[in-house]
Amino acid sequence: MQIDYQTLRFDYKRAADHDADAPTVYPVVVIGAGPVGLAAAIDLAQQGVRTVLVDNDDTLSSGSRAICFAKRTLEIFDRLGCGDPMVEKGVSWNVGKVFLQDELIYTFNLLPETGHARPAFINLQQYYVEGYLAERAQKTQNLQMRWKSTVTGLTQHDGYVELQVDTPDGIYPLRAQYVIAADGARSAVRNALGLDSHGRTFKDRFLIADVKMKASFPTERWFWFDPPFHRNQSVLLHRQPDNVWRIDFQLGWDADPVAEKQPERVIPRVKALLGEDAEFELEWVSVYTFSCLRMGSFRHGRVLFAGDSAHGVSPFGARGANSGVQDADNLAWKLRLVVNGDAPPALLDTYASEREYAADENILNSTRATDFITPKSAVSRMFRDAALKLAKDAPFARRIVNSGRLSVPAVLRDSPLNTPDEAADAFTCTMVPGAVCTDAPVQVDGKDAWFLNQTGGSAFTGIYFCGLGDDLDACARRLAALADLPVPVRSLIVVPRGAAVKAAPGVTVVEDLEGIVTHRFDARPGTFYLLRPDQHVCARWRALDAASIGAALNRATCNG
Repeated sequence: MQIDYQTLRFDYKRAADHDADAPTVYPVVVIGAGPVGLAAAIDLAQQGVRTVLVDNDDTLSSGSRAICFAKRTLEIFDRLGCGDPMVEKGVSWNVGKVFLQDELIYTFNLLPETGHARPAFINLQQYYVEGYLAERAQKTQNLQMRWKSTVTGLTQHDGYVELQVDTPDGIYPLRAQYVIAADGARSAVRNALGLDSHGRTFKDRFLIADVKMKASFPTERWFWFDPPFHRNQSVLLHRQPDNVWRIDFQLGWDADPVAEKQPERVIPRVKALLGEDAEFELEWVSVYTFSCLRMGSFRHGRVLFAGDSAHGVSPFGARGANSGVQDADNLAWKLRLVVNGDAPPALLDTYASEREYAADENILNSTRATDFITPKSAVSRMFRDAALKLAKDAPFARRIVNSGRLSVPAVLRDSPLNTPDEAADAFTCTMVPGAVCTDAPVQVDGKDAWFLNQTGGSAFTGIYFCGLGDDLDACARRLAALADLPVPVRSLIVVPRGAAVKAAPGVTVVEDLEGIVTHRFDARPGTFYLLRPDQHVCARWRALDAASIGAALNRATCNG
């Protein structure tokens, strides 16, 4: 039986802290049970960190809200143990189409190459994403979920943060070594600390209409500039599960946001697109004005901001929820090392610097998309229209057309955690220090698997590439030197198809079935890559050297 996540309510339970003689200091408290807070809490708990998640409600989000979840986000959800139900329920897509008036001007494919476990995107209503995450959270050890628990006060002390939590049973104090504020764009934590976000608000309004209907449109992203059914404006069409379609109508700055949400205004717009005789139901309607902004710093002492509480972008490009989940992915392993005493608190400063860089990249792309979609002067409109007309026949013009550059993970090239390539170690691939590890089909223990699933989690991963005739025992002995490193490293040996695969103590042997791993890493026998727990490359060499790897680990954990 399918759960109705829009009406689901979670049980409130009186917390033991209400009746404790002295407050317990938990390692981490996460505030906010949206996709970002849930992802952070699950990730920490899976890594053995006792975590409390508090939320001021007892329900999931209402309406579809975020619907586009990118390949990288799905890979993170896979590691959290809930990627499969999301992909099974979601609508997978790789292809987008751009129209000028009623003419198709070009088509793009966001994942043209094969050899990836996940599609470029799935469309899935946010309440489903939150529902699957919440189900996973309820089954996860080391994680307490506390509903109807509103944080009304916050004080930082030496060694901990004390929260005042208001519940149906009254207020109680809750202490944590660190707090993750994932409480959304109107963050109460940000307000309690007297902090602001700064940026730009765009003077335009858009109508979101989630429409339930049976339609023959393909599973693609369609974007119209100046269509005949909505002249001088833009329209975006997406398919969601359950025969629900997302339609975004640009309205203009002068539109009345209250009046435009009324069915008598919405229905004619939808009929203009679908046809006068189309049968449909309005499931959810919203009118919004959007901003691109962020906090000056995502870390304030023992409080770390993630997701919409830290940064906000326009919805074009699906950068909001995706970047927030990637915030959580970046933060969880660093917090684990810090609370366990395996890294200094300075490691958390790199969460702020890396994700501030990613937020700036997202804001830049989102701002450019918004400026292209909603030109504010005659000159910018003329430029936009010229680019659109050229795009049908001129590939260079397609790079100018911007209907929302879609979310991709940031390459953290300048991270202080990276170890730069040595001068003699030339590589010609995208797996540079700071990049997210790529996926590929492999075999492990004679069974089909995916390469990315062999990496990440609670440990660094060392990837050692062996040749067809190399002795696996000798390779394993080389990797045995990593056992004495200050931070645990999970070891993988990648061998080509046809190699004599056998068990190696303490090492996972991965057979590169199609040579895709070797190609994407520009590897040759002896090449070694070091991945962070969040699957970002932090160092690579053409030859394995334990001393160099130890130094890179120290750098990647701020222990050097």
